[in-house]
Amino acid sequence: MRDRGMRTFLAVLAGLAVIYFGVTGRGSTEEGGGVSGGVVLLAVLAAALVWHLTKPAGDKPVK
Repeated sequence: MRDRGMRTFLAVLAGLAVIYFGVTGRGSTEEGGGVSGGVVLLAVLAAALVWHLTKPAGDKPVK
C-alpha cells in the first residue's frame, strides 16, 4: 500500500511540473494567460508515464 502512495505522489508531481514549466515557459507578452489544453494533455501523459514506470515488479522472474 505504501508503494501506491509514493507512485501517486510522483505521478502528481510530474503532472504539476509539466503544468508549471508549460505556463512559465511562455513569454509574458502573450495574451491569454492560463493553462492551454495541450499543456494539460502533456501533464496527464507525463503522470500516466510515471505511474506506469514506477509500477512494482510482479511475481514473474526475469528471463
